Amino acid sequence: MIERGEVANSWRHERWDSFRLLTPNWQSRLPGLRYEGPDPDGYMTTKEVTQFIERFAAFSRAPVRTGTNVTSVRRSGDGYRVTTSRGELRCRTVVIASGACNRPAVPQFGDAVPPSVEQLTPFGYRAPDRLPDGGVLVVGASATGVQLAAELRGSGRPVTLSVGEHVRLPRTYRGRDVLWWMDVSGVWDQRYDEVDDLARARRLPSPQLAGTPGRATLDLNALTSMGVELVGRWAAVRDGVALFSGGLRNVFSLADLKMERLLGTFDEWARTHGRDGEVGPPERFAPTRVPESARLRLDLRSGEIRTIVWATGFRPDYSWLDVPVVDEKGRLRHDGGVADSPGLYALGLPVLRRRRSTFIHGIEADAREVIDHLARYLAGRR
Repeated sequence: MIERGEVANSWRHERWDSFRLLTPNWQSRLPGLRYEGPDPDGYMTTKEVTQFIERFAAFSRAPVRTGTNVTSVRRSGDGYRVTTSRGELRCRTVVIASGACNRPAVPQFGDAVPPSVEQLTPFGYRAPDRLPDGGVLVVGASATGVQLAAELRGSGRPVTLSVGEHVRLPRTYRGRDVLWWMDVSGVWDQRYDEVDDLARARRLPSPQLAGTPGRATLDLNALTSMGVELVGRWAAVRDGVALFSGGLRNVFSLADLKMERLLGTFDEWARTHGRDGEVGPPERFAPTRVPESARLRLDLRSGEIRTIVWATGFRPDYSWLDVPVVDEKGRLRHDGGVADSPGLYALGLPVLRRRRSTFIHGIEADAREVIDHLARYLAGRR
């Protein structure tokens, strides 16, 4: 196993100070290791996640080569030649476990933002007091965007949130964490070959959730109640002016509708499995409130906005992969983790084999199936 930094490197160096997992602690489990602390319904901090992964590395006795950067993987005979900062390796098979969040996805028009406005991604953000004084524009309303908007607004700063497509969820539903429902109802167990639109499922934004100790719901209604201003999706920059799309009402209605459908799925599961008596009564939530007059323009030269935080998602980095298995959009071509090159595999990508694939507790089943294929390949069986 090759790691460019330390064990759990990204958890140590690429998270903001107050970061917590979105999944409750009882869902943090790896083969032979699970959370055993005093707060199973809480949410791990970055330090706790780092310690958890360190414990797993020690428990599994994994042969990790830390401080080793891979600069190239290429075909060589019936296997691969892996070039690293510490020399070359030759192997029959390679498993890519570098994840899908290596680089922040920042729109190209970010280059047109006036230089007087500081720009950050979640990799560079640490805390509100590290930013210049003044207003902040957070771009993106998935999990990261809503959490940072809430933190920045809570520090007293004026915050504007640019909202596009998003997934709305309550933190708890009928007295249980919403991710408990995702788990027990089987939603997360849906296989990749059962998904109607797999490409879209793999691009789905992370849900609007926060791992706060009080298990509070952090949706757009909560943010507007805090004083966060909502605007539409950021479409362009012209002469230093940010231009936002209209249609927030439609964007909100679609997210509300999808949430209601999912909650209905949970209700049906509880009813058909005789579990209604174990949970609270069905709940429904107020529609997302539409601003009376959302701004369509924001002059970035006026000094109103001093910082932009791009919470616009991430993308993988395969610049080191010299094998023709990456499409024109930079995505790995694979079938459930089996790449388009014999002996090349992947783990840890969205909906790799199940909807739970990118969560800590979701990797085990994927890994067993991918490694079973790898073992058959090495044994000469396909």
